[in-house]
Amino acid sequence: MEVINFAETPSLVSQYMSELRDVNVQTDMLRFRRNLERIGEIMAYEMSKRMRYKTVDVTTPLAVAPSQILDEQVVLATIFRAGIPFHKGFLDYFDHAQNAFVSAYRKYREKENFDVFIEYIASPRIDGKTLVIADPMLATGSSMDLCYRALLTKGEPAHVHVASIIASRKAIDYIKATFPADKTTVWVGAIDEVINDHSYIVPGLGDAGDLAYGIKE
Repeated sequence: MEVINFAETPSLVSQYMSELRDVNVQTDMLRFRRNLERIGEIMAYEMSKRMRYKTVDVTTPLAVAPSQILDEQVVLATIFRAGIPFHKGFLDYFDHAQNAFVSAYRKYREKENFDVFIEYIASPRIDGKTLVIADPMLATGSSMDLCYRALLTKGEPAHVHVASIIASRKAIDYIKATFPADKTTVWVGAIDEVINDHSYIVPGLGDAGDLAYGIKE
């Protein structure tokens, strides 16, 4: 399984990541959402370089030009609610993609212990397709795993791309242990080594859903 960590090669992603983490910039929800989208757009472009293409003839006003177009059916999946702007970045580039949505939430048994539940799924069939699962924060990996298992009720994808803004080292190890190694690629803006007792990534960036859409009551 290949893990592509954008933090290892400084680029504009590094700039957007710094703004996502910065408490002084986080007060601007519009900018926070836009930076999630931007990183999604860049990841989508980098993913596209690894996909299969076919040659077609395109008629211009003057002649016929051979052109390369994507020869894979992409399904973009995300987990509500923080994943929506990140998902939009991918959709802006994979504009012919089908879409899937999953609702997952933490139900706390006590202060530091919780279970993750899947409450809702809306997805096309994914048999033989390229599945991209985008979730900004990969803390433990359990939500991503449950999302993937829920989507498998819609078929078996040809390849899975797991995309995240920030992942903990623990979550990366969990994904490596639970996803099929021969057909999974992980894309991440940064990997943080620490996850605290509340299963929050440290230094992380806080609650991505609250920062994008406001604090939930």
